Amino acid sequence: MAKRSERLDKLLQGIDKRTASVGVIGLGYVGLPLVLEFIRAGFRVRGFDLDEKKIRFLKQGKSYIKHIQSERILSMNKTGRFLPVTDFSKIKETDCIIICVPTPLNEYREPDISYVINTTETIARYLRPGHLISLESTTYPGTTDEDMRPILEKKGLKAGHDFFLAYSPEREDPNNQNFSTSTIPKVVGGYTAGCLKAAEALYSTVVAKTVPVSSTRVAEASKLLENIYRAVNIALVNELKMCFDSMGINIWEVIKAASTKPFGFHAFYPGPGLGGHCIPIDPFYLTWKAREYDFHTKFIELAGDVNTGMPYYVVGKVVDALNAHGKSIKGARIIVLGLSYKKDIDDVRESPSLKLITLLQGKGAKVDYNDPYVLKTHKMRDYDLGMSSVPLTDKNLKKYDCVLISTDHSVYDYAFIVKNSKLVVDTRNAAGKIRSGKIVRA
Repeated sequence: MAKRSERLDKLLQGIDKRTASVGVIGLGYVGLPLVLEFIRAGFRVRGFDLDEKKIRFLKQGKSYIKHIQSERILSMNKTGRFLPVTDFSKIKETDCIIICVPTPLNEYREPDISYVINTTETIARYLRPGHLISLESTTYPGTTDEDMRPILEKKGLKAGHDFFLAYSPEREDPNNQNFSTSTIPKVVGGYTAGCLKAAEALYSTVVAKTVPVSSTRVAEASKLLENIYRAVNIALVNELKMCFDSMGINIWEVIKAASTKPFGFHAFYPGPGLGGHCIPIDPFYLTWKAREYDFHTKFIELAGDVNTGMPYYVVGKVVDALNAHGKSIKGARIIVLGLSYKKDIDDVRESPSLKLITLLQGKGAKVDYNDPYVLKTHKMRDYDLGMSSVPLTDKNLKKYDCVLISTDHSVYDYAFIVKNSKLVVDTRNAAGKIRSGKIVRA
C-alpha cells in the first residue's frame, strides 16, 4: 500500500514540477494538438508514430495538418523539449503515455481495435512501475479495463498499484474557431481512484477543465453518447430532407424557421452523408458491444441505415437532374466540389465525397474533383482513387455536365460557380441564396 502511495506521490510531483515526461502515440489530428499543448505547458514530450514521413516533417518544422501552422511546429522544436520518433523503445524514457491511434471499422462494420491492442502490447514490453497509461481513442465500454489491462499486467505489474491506467476520450474538432484542445472540457476516467487522480493531474496541466467520472467504462460510454447523439439527429434531418423534398418543401428554410424557437430545439443540418473519424463509426462500436448483453440497438442502427444511404440518394438526384437536362449519367462529365468531410479542412477520412465519386464512376460518369485543401488523393483503407484536384476556372466549369457541391468550403465563390455551370446539384445549401434554374437541391 505504501509503495502505491509513494509511486502516485512521485508521479504527481513530477507532473506538477514538469519533471515527468510525456509520450504521445499517434501524431494525427488528435495526437499532434496534444503534443503542442504539453510542450506549451512545459513538459518534455516524445511523439511516436510509425509514419516516417510525419516524423521527418516534424523534425523539419513542417506541419502536415492544414489548421496547424508550421510556425507552431518550428516554435515547438526550438524549445528543445520535443523528440518525434518511430523508435517505440523510447517509451521506457517516458512517465506518462497517451494513446491516440485509429479505431476504425472492419469490412463487416465491426470494431477494429487492432491499433489499440498492438500499441498496448508494445507499451507492455517497456512498462515499468509508476507509468501512467491513458487511452484517448474512441472505443466501446470495457476496452481499457477488459482488453488493455490484461495485456499490460502480463509481466506481473498491477494496474492501480504498480502503474496507472485511465481513459480520456478525445474531443477534437479540426479547425473549430470557437474551441481548441485546451478549452474543451476533458472527461477522465480511471481504473482506480489513484489512476483517476494521476490522469486528472496530467490533463489539468493542459486543459481548462477536467470532468472526472467514476470509471473508464463511463468515460468510454460518454464519448459514444456524444457522437451517437449527433448521428441520430443528423439521420433524422436527412430523412426529413428526403421527405420534404418529395413535398416540394425546402428543408433549409424549415430548419431556419424552427431555429427561432429559443428552447427545446437544436439545429442539425442534412448533407450527402456522414464523414470524419467519429460520427460514421462510433455508433457501431456500441451496437457491436450491446450484442454481448443480448441487446439490439434498433434506434442507432436505423440512424446508421439512413446516413449510409445518403450518398445513394444524392446520386439518384444527380441522375434525375441530368435526365431533366436531356443527359444520361453514362458518359456525363461531373465535377465534385470538396473532397474533405467538412468545410475548410483537409481531412478526408470517411468523407461522403469519396463514396459519391465511386458511385458516379460505377454508373459510367467521368468524374473529377476540386478541393483547394486536398490537391491529391492518397491510398486509404477503402479507396485508392488516384486523382488530382482540377482548377476551378470558368473555362473548366463549362466543360462539365454537372457540378456536385459535396463540401461547402468558405473559399468557394458560389455565384461564380453557378454562373459558369450548366447544372449544379447542391447537397449543402451552399448556393441557397442564389436564384437560378440551374440549381437542384439534394
